[in-house]
Order: sequence, then C-alpha cells, then structure tokens
Amino acid sequence: MNDYKHRVAESHLADLLEAMGAVLIEGPKYCGKTTLAKQHADSILYMADPDTKEQNLSMAQTNISRLLQGQTPRLIDEWQIAPQLWDAVRNEVDKRNEDGQFILTGSAVPPRTDDIFHTGTGRMAWLRLRTMTLWESMESSGDISLGSLFKSTDRIDGASSLDIDQLAYITCRGGWPRAVLKKSRKAALIQAEEYFEAVTRYDISRVDDVERDPEIARRLMRSYARNQGSQASAGTILADMKANEGDTINENTVYSYIKALKKIFVIEDSLAWNPNLRSRTAVRTSDTRYFTDPSIATAALGLGPEDLLNDLKTFGLLFETLCVRDLRVYAEAIGGKVYHYRDKSNLECDAVIHLKNGRYGLVEIKLGGNSLIEEGAATLKSLADKIGTVV
Repeated sequence: MNDYKHRVAESHLADLLEAMGAVLIEGPKYCGKTTLAKQHADSILYMADPDTKEQNLSMAQTNISRLLQGQTPRLIDEWQIAPQLWDAVRNEVDKRNEDGQFILTGSAVPPRTDDIFHTGTGRMAWLRLRTMTLWESMESSGDISLGSLFKSTDRIDGASSLDIDQLAYITCRGGWPRAVLKKSRKAALIQAEEYFEAVTRYDISRVDDVERDPEIARRLMRSYARNQGSQASAGTILADMKANEGDTINENTVYSYIKALKKIFVIEDSLAWNPNLRSRTAVRTSDTRYFTDPSIATAALGLGPEDLLNDLKTFGLLFETLCVRDLRVYAEAIGGKVYHYRDKSNLECDAVIHLKNGRYGLVEIKLGGNSLIEEGAATLKSLADKIGTVV
C-alpha cells in the first residue's frame, strides 16, 4: 500500500462542499485531516507553519481578509490558533454567496473566546474524521454494507480473512494512517505509543493553556483504558486510580482532564440511547467510555499484541472499542449515529445505530466463540421484545 484514503469521508466531504459555504474537519492529531482536505483544496494556508506562524497571527489581527484570499476551496489548516478566523470565514461566505469556499481543519476544539460571535449556522458544515476503519486500511473484505442491512436483512453473508493474531496486532496498531503504511510491525506499534506520550506530555495542557501534570494524565488514561466499554463515573475512575496508582487527586481534577481529552478528540464517549419502550423499564443515561482508537488504550496500559492474546477478557473490551470506531464511521456515512443501551435490569446492547429517519439497528460485539455469539443473539432478542420492531 503506497497511499491511504479515508474512503468513507471522501464522498461525504465532497457532498458537504457542494451544499455549504465552508466545511470544518475535526478529529485527533495524525488521523489524516490535512491530507483529506488537500485532496479537495485548490489553495492552502498552514496557520501553524513555524516559518509563517507569527506573521499569520499578526495578519489575523490586522488584515484577516488577506488570509482568506486564494483559489477555492481554500484550506485553512489548524485554524483554531486564530479563533477570529471563524467569523471571518463565515462573513466571507456570506459576501461571496457561493458554496465550497473554505475547508477548515483542527485537532482541538478552540476555547470559548470573544473572537467568535457567530455559530456558523447555515454557512458551515462539520465533518468528524476518525482514524482509518478496517475497510479503509484494506483489512476488511467489505462484504457486508451497513447501508444495505437497513434496506434488507434477508441475506447476510460475509467472511473475514483476519485471524485472532492479526486482530490483536491491529487493535494495538490502531487506524493511524502513518502506522497503517509502516512496513514493519515494530515501527507501526511505536506510532500509538508516541501518540500517547505526546498527549500526556504536551497536548492535554496546550488545548486550553492550563498546566496539567503529565503523570496524572497517564494515570487517568490508564484508568480510562481499564474502563473501556463501561459506564464508569468520574468517581469510579478516581477510585480506580487510587486503587491502582495510589493517587490523591479529586473528582474535579478527573473532570478537568477528561474534558481536555475530549477537546483534543482523544476520548469519544457513547451517549445512552433512549427508545420508546412499551415497558416501564428505566433506561440508564450514563455515557459509555471509549477512546477514539483502541490503540490509545493499549498504549496507555503498555500492552502489545501478545499481551492481548494472553488476556482475552481485556482483548474483548478493546476489540469493542475498535468496532465502535468503525461503526461510527459507517453509520455517519448513511446519516446515523451510534449509541449505547443499558436499562436498570442490566439488559445491555453494545451499540445502537440510529438513523435520521428513526430506523435503528441493534449490535452486539463478541470476540469469537459460538457460546458468546449465542449469548449476544439472546440479548438482542430480549431487547427487541421490549422495543418492538427492530431492523
């Protein structure tokens, strides 16, 4: 493989540029936002380029319209370092009254600032880019289409050539484009490890200029990794940190670190799904904990492929993170979102794909074994009986 493409996001970005004046591509660092945007841009401004950064920031204060000049679509990379660009782009889109004018990319949500006055409604579209799915890294056969499942479930037939050793490696490597392209397994696995180091050493503090302790960040991310796929509260994570790490921090600190990790797209929890049940069963509303990529969890825990193969329970939890990542990409391509379901009787569904038209699909994720597959099928049947018609 000599190149990579976010094949699902490619067509989505083209559609958004046709429909809207500007598109903001968000996502974690190193997931390929700039590469994706460059494939559609006819001119580029690199705001964070060390050679021109100070000049760009000065221009943003004195003559911001000059930064917007160039052939369209014009890519403004890492726009959030000059938040006033948001309103400038929105205003320029209004003046030009044409679609497909700008592409903005950013690896962090900018802090609330007086430089942003307008939400961008009607001018801006948002595209969340995640790490590469197994189909995009050419490790999935693509035999089964999620979109086709919502059209017909009469025939479901697909096969994967991946064995459990390969799945363990892919879980630890993740979907980082540079890791996917690496020739050696060792080099590919280092990518996730260095991403974890960069997040804890620098990125978690730089996102909002609040100094945070790298060691506390590591401890929290290790606890988050141990709680993948669960509805662990901040208090639960704090207790886990104290039990496993011997730390003395409080819940407010935990909330602060989690919020920062969400701003740089390291964490993407799954919201609770609340269907219209016929029963009086109360639905639990806690978010389910996930990293944006399973390799962040393995890096935080210091685990490699062999470790996962020797601990299938942990492997199963991190495999769920991988599957939820892919499902999010595929679901958004057909206008859907992925949720999690759990009620007070502990009836649980790993993923619920809910489309804009109200249709939904229930998903159970199991790592091999006929007994586990039957257990998952029984769970889906029980939930379907509570809800009614299910895709």
